[in-house]
Amino acid sequence: MNNILQLKGQFEQQRARNAVAVRNLPRNQQVEASHISDLINSLNNVLHYWKEHTLIKGALVSVYYYKVVAKSNRIKGMLVKGSEDPNDSIRGSKFSGTDPNNLKHIFIHYTSLNIIEETIRRLQIAHKIISDDFNGHIAYNDIEKLNKKEITFKNPDLKISNFINVVVDSYYVKGFGIELITEEVKERSIVTLYETDVKAEEIFKTVGIDYINTKKIDENTFLLNPDEIELLKENVPYIIAMSVKDLREVKPEDFVHCEPGIIQIPKPTNEPVVGVIDTPFSTDVYFSDWVEYVHMLDKHIEIEPGDYEHGTEVDSIIVDGPIINPTLDDGCGRFRVKHFGVAKKGPFSSFTVLKAIRKAVMQNRNIKVWNLSLGSVLEINNNFISPEGAELDRIQNEFDVIFVVAGTNGDPFLEKPLKIGAPADSLNSLVVNSVTLDKKPASYHRVGPVLSFFHKPDVSYYGGDIGEPMRVCTPLGEGYVKGTSFSTPWITRKLAYLIYKLGFAREVAKALLIDSAAGWNRQDDVSCSIGYGVVPLKIEDIVKTPDDEIRFVMTGTTDAYETYTYRLPVPIYNEKQPFYARATLCYFPKCIRSQGVDYTCTEMDIHFGRVKEKNGRPSIESINSNIQGDSGLISLYESEARKLYRKWDNVKLISEELKNRARPRKVYGNGMWGLSIRTKERLREKNGKGLAFGVVVTLKEMNGKNRIDDFKKLCVMHGWLVNDIDIDNQIDIFNKAEEEITF
Repeated sequence: MNNILQLKGQFEQQRARNAVAVRNLPRNQQVEASHISDLINSLNNVLHYWKEHTLIKGALVSVYYYKVVAKSNRIKGMLVKGSEDPNDSIRGSKFSGTDPNNLKHIFIHYTSLNIIEETIRRLQIAHKIISDDFNGHIAYNDIEKLNKKEITFKNPDLKISNFINVVVDSYYVKGFGIELITEEVKERSIVTLYETDVKAEEIFKTVGIDYINTKKIDENTFLLNPDEIELLKENVPYIIAMSVKDLREVKPEDFVHCEPGIIQIPKPTNEPVVGVIDTPFSTDVYFSDWVEYVHMLDKHIEIEPGDYEHGTEVDSIIVDGPIINPTLDDGCGRFRVKHFGVAKKGPFSSFTVLKAIRKAVMQNRNIKVWNLSLGSVLEINNNFISPEGAELDRIQNEFDVIFVVAGTNGDPFLEKPLKIGAPADSLNSLVVNSVTLDKKPASYHRVGPVLSFFHKPDVSYYGGDIGEPMRVCTPLGEGYVKGTSFSTPWITRKLAYLIYKLGFAREVAKALLIDSAAGWNRQDDVSCSIGYGVVPLKIEDIVKTPDDEIRFVMTGTTDAYETYTYRLPVPIYNEKQPFYARATLCYFPKCIRSQGVDYTCTEMDIHFGRVKEKNGRPSIESINSNIQGDSGLISLYESEARKLYRKWDNVKLISEELKNRARPRKVYGNGMWGLSIRTKERLREKNGKGLAFGVVVTLKEMNGKNRIDDFKKLCVMHGWLVNDIDIDNQIDIFNKAEEEITF
């Protein structure tokens, strides 16, 4: 088998070519004056409402679109004045519709009444122009002539650019309105308010809520009782952006039986430390020396014997899983655990757990891998991330750590699986579902996607099921269980091995696990049940490849619009390049929960393939025919970009299909291949600047030949530093680094 290679070298950086964008309707499309009239009426209704409700001193306006729209097709001539950008006024977004293939965007803007009046004025002028000068409808060809000044535009009250923007906006916008919360809330909940010019303290004071004694997560998110939520609904129903039940309950894993048993284990030495967030840990088990326990529950909470079971069982797999379950020996060895007890068995407060998780990570910056096998029985919301998932994403973006999260358990007797529960909607985390030994979804599995788009779970692993339970150590001895709580620590072990022992960055480690689970022939949609696939049992099958494959990893940071290299030397044989290819990209973007379905702030778009000349400059012919960002006029709807190229997803896997009849590739130029990462931002802030990414590339020789030595020589010739990831050598390096030196 071949070792994985690590290529280190210089990526080039290039700014975006800022071509002047000329707006127009899609070809063969038009806007009717009657539709403009409908928009005026709906916006007048909104204005009338906000003239009567003056507490927030402005207006929250919902813009309803006909489809999922790209950033370039959001409103530009409406809800804006002067040189302002309407995107700056967005306070949230969601989808309407239940058909995942026919979703529609809703954006909530916070603006002034003067700007609403200005938008109505612009719409009225546009309506008159279209009615008088264009026979009641204006089409693509008309706007093209206006842009080229082939039609004279004379209107003293509206600039031609504003007129065109209003018309194009009107094509995409169905109407305007106000989102009012009406659902009844009977339990204590975590409530997020829209950000306005009025502080939450003033709003609470006005409606009669005690702000001083309110538990606060951030400036706009609070833990409120049902009567307090009712006060908000009665007085300011427009101010609640999202609300979720606080008292979460973990669905208990089935416990088959347990009996006393003693297993011997040596004392720990320099093994890596994994963080575990869970229920309390029992110090009476045989591996207790391997676990440092930190009790984070309130001292007044009474701990019962059953509260120790779940956390102890999870730790037993992380520490000694291969000894307890010999058939699942992954070759990763043992790990130490620092265990943080944050919740009792059964219902727990999300608010309390969120505070505990952040504190644990902040105070233990040396721990890079965290296991979280707690999850809610409640289904996730289609339009916003849970508070728990959002907090995990924030922590991972801020502290260079990674969470491995259980995909949560459902009822095996339901006809249709439930959607996953919080915090399995965390996008930056590696979310794990369970499968049976024959790699079928476990009977209790739950499903994604998240926000109707993002792939979750990421991967799956063995977690026990009916007739094939997982063996664990309980506070009372040997036990047999099943659940995603017990597939997750197996993936935590592999991730810890890749990061601690082999020295991979978290971006590469996550990409390696997803890539190994997916394998080849990933042409179909990713499964909502098992994610990209089942991770291989042996760590060797993740960090080594068959003799006919070359796998290499690369890392970099995005300091400009495009981060690229055109000098990846793929071997040539008989004037052809006989290789299939696939690539997996992972990164950890900043995420903003208040943005709703437009949750990730940064998009990294991957192009990988042969380099050829195009219009006098080098261009990458991507293996997935990715045309995003290519020069020339390219028509690609947002829904297509998301479906075909996973636009805005923080995991990208592009793969060619293995075919029975292999056709070696034509060699372009000197045979170089290229890798390009193009970065886009949703917001004005440059959240993606300096953001790290990891890429795993696999080349499979079509004739079964081993060409890795040729590849390594070519890489060195072209300036790459090639690091051969040999497991034994890396373990020796790790052990040397962990030795204590006495002076």
